[in-house]
Amino acid sequence: MTERGPSTTRAHGPEPELPDPRVPDAPHGTLGVAGGTALYIAAVLGTGILVLPALAAAAAGPGAILAVGALALISVPLAATFAALARRHPDAGGVATFARRAFGPDAARIIGYWFYFGTPIGAPIAALMTARYVVAVIGGDALATTLIAVGLMVIPVAVTAFGVRFAASVQLVLSGALVAVLVFVLAAAAPHGQAAHLQPLLPHGWAGVGLAMSLYIWAFAGWEAVAGIGGEFRNPRRDIPRATALALIIVSVAYLAIQTVTVTVLGSQAATSAVPLLDLVQVSTGSGGAIVVAVIAAIVVTGVFNAYLAAFSKLGAAMGRDGDLPAWFGRGAENGAVARRGLLLSAVVMAVYSVVVLSSGDLQPFILVHTSIAAAVYGLGVASALRLLPARSLGWWMALLSCVLAAGLLILAGWHLVFPAGVAVVALVVGLVARRTRRGRSASGDAGAPEPLPRADRA
Repeated sequence: MTERGPSTTRAHGPEPELPDPRVPDAPHGTLGVAGGTALYIAAVLGTGILVLPALAAAAAGPGAILAVGALALISVPLAATFAALARRHPDAGGVATFARRAFGPDAARIIGYWFYFGTPIGAPIAALMTARYVVAVIGGDALATTLIAVGLMVIPVAVTAFGVRFAASVQLVLSGALVAVLVFVLAAAAPHGQAAHLQPLLPHGWAGVGLAMSLYIWAFAGWEAVAGIGGEFRNPRRDIPRATALALIIVSVAYLAIQTVTVTVLGSQAATSAVPLLDLVQVSTGSGGAIVVAVIAAIVVTGVFNAYLAAFSKLGAAMGRDGDLPAWFGRGAENGAVARRGLLLSAVVMAVYSVVVLSSGDLQPFILVHTSIAAAVYGLGVASALRLLPARSLGWWMALLSCVLAAGLLILAGWHLVFPAGVAVVALVVGLVARRTRRGRSASGDAGAPEPLPRADRA
């Protein structure tokens, strides 16, 4: 009997051929457009709304609005490219599956390690951002902030343990509440804006806009994350593009509105604000509206973790299935299954990063590390699309444009690319050791027969 999910492994080289569209899709999950849109919104419209408007204003002044607008435009081809890939190759491996089909197992391992072991550094950053907001509302010291941050990471792990479908149902409610509360806050604060706060537009020049864009990559990263749950959609070919388009519109409008209102209402104070949304609420409704900010913060961080932990757990299972992690982690890679072992490893990785980030407390360096890894994932992911998507199709042209844009993001990342480079070296060493181990077993007679294909390829 054939296991669920498309083939993700090829013995020799890349696999550029697409599945025949006339062949019925393999069995998939139960996720619909609404749930998928909610998870996309959670993955992209994340904790960036809590701190980034102030960090971007400090870097570029009013020019931060231009940075957000530019990244919103950049997100169109990036989101379209990953949607085109996910609808054609809906598999738990996500970006690793795309790289495996396009460039082979080494590329798959590199991008899988980037995403699985690199991007979780964002978890304690997100939790700490949220904890600072909560403490600003209810009061507390540094210890309280740390304890709240830890608690915010633990609860979504428990939610994800029930599976992607349950997490999506929870997220549908959370995303709806988040959008509603944001609309209320921005509508109340916008009348207090002043056009004079837009001058000078570029106090730190275009270099400041570039730095603001580097910071905001944190906010617009996430399109690649949900690719790993493509197989959980009922109808990936139809529903993934729809969910992506809806989420792209909502997220772009939201970030542009938040940055614009922050700059026009707070003026120069936006650059020094530790909790810009709280300041906006106090300007428009007084101190009594602070509870609204606490609600926003709680909704945001829960939603982000719901989306990313679902992707992490499935990718961990896929890497176990494909030999990039110990086979023990491979359970749950099938569409519709719950990848609890992959989730467990994700929780351990998050815990390690949490010790480092929470002990430091300075978020900007870690944000730039995270965004450099995200830029690397995007770069290899969209390069895979050029090999996998039909030449000169709309998706292929989006991928070509995305390659140019991804190159720009890599340039903006600068020396921070040393971190994804280090992870890539580790991935290559792991692959080399694994191949030598297999050859040694074959030579000693322990593995006279060829290795079995990953579960997705067995018939």
